[in-house]
Amino acid sequence: MMKSVGRRSPRTWCLIAALLAGAVPMCVARAQQAMPSADGSAQRVAARSGDPSERPLQPGDKLKLTIWREPDMTGEFEVQPNGAVNFPKIGRIQVDGLSTDSLRKVMLDAYAVSLRDAAIEVTPMRRIVVDGSVRNAGFFYADPTVTVRGALALAGGVTPEGNRKRIELVRDGRETTINLSSAPNLADSPAQSGDQIRVPERSWAARNTA
Repeated sequence: MMKSVGRRSPRTWCLIAALLAGAVPMCVARAQQAMPSADGSAQRVAARSGDPSERPLQPGDKLKLTIWREPDMTGEFEVQPNGAVNFPKIGRIQVDGLSTDSLRKVMLDAYAVSLRDAAIEVTPMRRIVVDGSVRNAGFFYADPTVTVRGALALAGGVTPEGNRKRIELVRDGRETTINLSSAPNLADSPAQSGDQIRVPERSWAARNTA
């Protein structure tokens, strides 16, 4: 077989080399297609483990805008059903697809047109509901530092009749039971847009037994 290979003409060797040259890039391309994208994988992991405080605002939330030395443009502005907010001077900005950091950059660029060296602070205020056996049930707006436990404090705290061991949290359509007596747990995580927190009453026997 070695002699047979050695007797191949230069034209034959050129043809073999050309075929090999075409096959190598094809194999590389197929290998790249078979390998998962590192960037895409990283993005999916980041989406699953992202900081809840950095999640985009939803309709009904508010955005607290503080502009130094500009009290007329400072205030809290509600996210409309279309996901936009109307700000002084710069008008409407679509905020429902932006993280807090991205939104801050967009607003700095927008206000830079009319304000020189503007010092701007942007704070997301997430709308939550607290009801049941609390002192002041209702809607509240929580900044990124407010936890589920802190949201209960905004509502005046759990009443003596409330069951602190079976706090009901509805988030993204899923209900979870939280025991405030055990820590750390979900009660110490940041409150999120649309959270519904309910404190049920303790049983009659528990309320009337020392």
